Order: sequence, then C-alpha cells, then structure tokens
Amino acid sequence: MTSLAAVFGQYGSAYRAKYGAGMLPSHQRAMADIERCRTAALGGHLCYCDHCDEAHYCYHSCQNRHCPQCQHQAGQHWLRRQQQLLLPVSHFLVTFTLPEQLRTVARSHQKLIYDLLFRCSAAALQELAQDRRFVGGEIGMIGVLQTWARDMSYHPHVHYLVPGGGVCRATEEWQRARNGFLVHVKPLSKLFRGKFRAALQKTKLYEQVPAAVWQQDWVVHCQAVGSGAAALKYLAPYIFRVAISNNRIVKVANEQVTFRYNDNKGKRRYCPLPVYEFMRRFLQHVLPKGFKKVRYYGLFSPAKRELLNRLRLLLLVQSASLADAPDETEQQASPLLPPGSLPCPTCGRPMRRLLKLRPIWCHPP
Repeated sequence: MTSLAAVFGQYGSAYRAKYGAGMLPSHQRAMADIERCRTAALGGHLCYCDHCDEAHYCYHSCQNRHCPQCQHQAGQHWLRRQQQLLLPVSHFLVTFTLPEQLRTVARSHQKLIYDLLFRCSAAALQELAQDRRFVGGEIGMIGVLQTWARDMSYHPHVHYLVPGGGVCRATEEWQRARNGFLVHVKPLSKLFRGKFRAALQKTKLYEQVPAAVWQQDWVVHCQAVGSGAAALKYLAPYIFRVAISNNRIVKVANEQVTFRYNDNKGKRRYCPLPVYEFMRRFLQHVLPKGFKKVRYYGLFSPAKRELLNRLRLLLLVQSASLADAPDETEQQASPLLPPGSLPCPTCGRPMRRLLKLRPIWCHPP
C-alpha cells in the first residue's frame, strides 16, 4: 500500500531543496518525523508473540500528531476518557466556518487566527444560549479545529459538541433545550462575525482583510447528533485524523499522486495532483507547535467538573431508563491493548519484548 511516508521519503529531499528556505519549522519537523516513523532510524524492539509463535521487529512510532500511522490508538483512548463528560441528553454539533476571504491571512498567521476562531465562536454560542428564548443557561462545549476539506484544500472550521441544555446560573437547575432545538444559526452567525471583527481590529492584520467580508453572511451550521456516546464517536475522528490517511492514496506515478475522497453527495472522486502540490496541500494543515486543537468550554471546562458530575447524577436519577441502559460507547468500543504493549501484526494480541534495538543514526533531512 502506498503511504504518505513513502511519498515524503521519495520526494522529500527534493521538495526541501526547492522550498526549504520558506518552510516553517513545524512543517520541516512533520516531514522528518513522518519519513522516519516505524523505521530503524527511530529504534524499536524485537518482540515475540506467544500465541502465533512468531518474532517481529517493531520500530518506534514518531508520535507526531500529523502522522497518519500514529493516531488510531490515541483516538480510542481519548474516546474512553471522554465518557466522564457525557450527560444522558441529546447532543448537537455546531460548526463555525472561516470565510474564504480570511483564509489567506489565516494561512500566514495560523496561531493568531485559529485562536480567534476558537474564542469568538465559543463566546458567541455561549452568549446566545444564555437567551431564555433558546437554552436559558450555561452550556458545555467540546471544540475541535479542522483545517481541511475532503480534497485537502484549505478550509478552517471548528466543530463544537454541545449537550441539549444548560444550567441556570441562579438556581443551578438543568434547563433542557426546547423541542430538540438549540439556537438559531442566523443570529449566531452575526454574533460570531461581530466578535471576530472586534477582536481582529485589535491586531495589525485587520487592514489586510477585504471590507466586504464584514457584510456577507458567515456560515454556521447546527444539527442534532443523538446521544452523547454517538456524538463522541462522530467527533473523535476529527480530533485524531490527519488531512489524509494512507488508505486514501491510490498510486504514485510519473511524479503525480492520486488519492480518493467522497464528495458532499457521497460519490467517490479521484484527485490527481503533482507530487509537490500534494505535499504542499498536506503541509498547510500542519498546526503550529503547541497549538491545542481540542478545547473545553462552559460546563466541560476543568473548573466545572464537580458541577458536571452532580448534573450527571441528577439527570440519571430523573431518567431511570437511561440509568439502567448499558453504555453505548462501552459496548461498541474496540478492546484496547495494555498501556505500552505492542500488537502482534498477525493476531493483534500483546507481544513480549525480547531485545531493544538502538536507533540507526542518519543525517537529518
């Protein structure tokens, strides 16, 4: 199977020779890590599977969050840890999209614009939810940044997972969302646009943005996604998925990479790109070092965990059927390996480490 590591390994040196002077350090690091991931360059272990009676060389992973080989197990562990945040109510997925006219500025100043995208969208949703015509209380939000569209083009947006209700600040009583409805997206869009404009005016980037962007409608979408367990399973791939997975790369030939994707109607499409354009599209989604792409607000913030636990118990008591039902995510989640163990490539069971393999030194790219 063709992989992203194989593309970088074959063309990475030439790409760096041509564009390296203008590349960000985070892009350089991501390329180097992906090229070396699960190779002798990082060292590893000689392991043995008692079930299959076979020995395997298991090289270390790079642990880079943009590497498609390193994120599946992390996603499964994250999904398990989030169970303590779930409330037994319906949930909504609210998405805020950055307008196209702002994307050139965002690509050049990612840390600042992404942070504003988080802060302004979260503040807008929390403010509107406080209105008695909607929730009338403080809501909880898990926010996840995604920067790509299906064809790896640049499309920054934030998804928020929101329970269908909130807490009245005066009485700390739960206010359930009315008739399966959270908020109106039109006033939410205007509020989001206004807060973003006010925040950007405090920076030197405001003059670089076309004035027309403040007159157009900004895209905000809100949809019901069912129970908390179902919503988390929907959200988890956005947290640990990278711009493209290895199984979507169809072939590499004649200095061209072809990958597949599903369009908005679910129809499979194939996108052939020159190899340097393919690499550029991938690297534009590498996040700045230390940037947090998952953020918690309101009832889900660490400071509100005690209140969240009390709410969960109260809602479970009020809904005995939910309290007696087995946990949906626990039933469907795949079994996890013990921490630090390595799976057998043949049967998937934990293996024993027999021998440590030192990293093979190589010139840095």
